[in-house]
Amino acid sequence: MRLFAALLPPDDVSRELATEVDRLRQLPGSDALRWTGRPGWHFTLAFYGEVDDDLVPELSERLARAAHRTQPFALALRGGGQFGHGRVLWVGADGDLPVLRLLADRAEAAGRKAGVAMGEHRRYTAHLTVARSRTAVDPRACLTALDAFTSRTWTVGELALMRSELPASGVPGEQPRYEAVARLPLGRAG
Repeated sequence: MRLFAALLPPDDVSRELATEVDRLRQLPGSDALRWTGRPGWHFTLAFYGEVDDDLVPELSERLARAAHRTQPFALALRGGGQFGHGRVLWVGADGDLPVLRLLADRAEAAGRKAGVAMGEHRRYTAHLTVARSRTAVDPRACLTALDAFTSRTWTVGELALMRSELPASGVPGEQPRYEAVARLPLGRAG
């Protein structure tokens, strides 16, 4: 299974983001971007890649412990940025970012301890991808618009172990499919 640990925004926050993305799609140059669908909006905490089925129970258990050791925290969508000269356009986060980074570190450590080949450690950058491009684009109009965007603040109460299936049909515009394999509550109450 192709797996990753993620935080999923609540439905009302996703609706706020959808309204903002609709505005972004009207901006000059936005037609050069492939826009991510709502099912793909999440904050990836740790990417595990293809995980052997035998490792999934251990990974789930370790992630549950990581979630249990992390208290619920405040988060909002705010602003945006880019990776790779406009190849990835993303919305950022605001709120208790030190706890978010700690949870990302714990999710990565859970993968390593479960025996998942994690690759090189990178400092966590909280981002929710809203668009991609195969070539470099100028995202300045979108980034300027995102500067003014802030969603409502919500309390993050769970971590999700997500499965993704990449498009195999070759149909242009087809999106990956995402499914929550496990939803793990944060904090001692869970």
